[in-house]
Amino acid sequence: MPEPEPSVVHTSPGCEVLQAQLGGWDNLNHLIVCTATKHAVVVDPFDAAYWFNVAESRGLHLIGAWLTHSHWDHTKGVEEALERGGEGFEVIVHEAESERGWDGPHTRVLDAAPHVATALHVGDLTFEAVRTPGHTPGHLTFLGHGIVVSGDCLFLGRCGRADLHGGDPAALRASLLYLRSRMQALPDDWVVLPGHAYELADGRVPHHLKLADVLSGNEAMAALDSDEAWAALPFLAFDDALARRARDQS
Repeated sequence: MPEPEPSVVHTSPGCEVLQAQLGGWDNLNHLIVCTATKHAVVVDPFDAAYWFNVAESRGLHLIGAWLTHSHWDHTKGVEEALERGGEGFEVIVHEAESERGWDGPHTRVLDAAPHVATALHVGDLTFEAVRTPGHTPGHLTFLGHGIVVSGDCLFLGRCGRADLHGGDPAALRASLLYLRSRMQALPDDWVVLPGHAYELADGRVPHHLKLADVLSGNEAMAALDSDEAWAALPFLAFDDALARRARDQS
């Protein structure tokens, strides 16, 4: 089966973002491009070869990988990316991911407290990497230049689960409260780019949405101000093999 072509899901002055859905878990990968320098980073590389081929075909220099978190389906391509990227290729992860056993290859760890930002750069562009724990201890959300790359913390219609090893529903709620306040202060036409696409209440399965649509239609966001509504959310925990394995690990 031929590889899917990436889609351009956002453009702003000096910045372009490509998105592709890859692998059996339907991971949404994002390539952030500085159009002035032609430097690019990939967020959560599922398939390193795919993104290096995309970069080469477009005359881009892939200089690093930013990890929202360390689950297997978000880090599958990291080792190959380091090999293909060579000297100077940077893989960034938060050090708190070690709490759930991450010891995979990386070149730089961040150490920010929850809801505190670290500046990251690609070419002439600067983004915020904000620690948003809950799905995992060191989950990062990337904000800047018209995009919010939310990984598995915030999906378009709901949020990530909090029952895997290192997950914490109270921390996830606090992170979503923080993100909601940040997003409410941003322009409505910014784009939210999650780690997976799931069906919305109206049956659509979008891969990205305007920030205003997420704020108004996200089930998890709507439940944040009520303990009862938050506890009743059906997607915070599941009785499946992943949850059983997480209980064993914990």
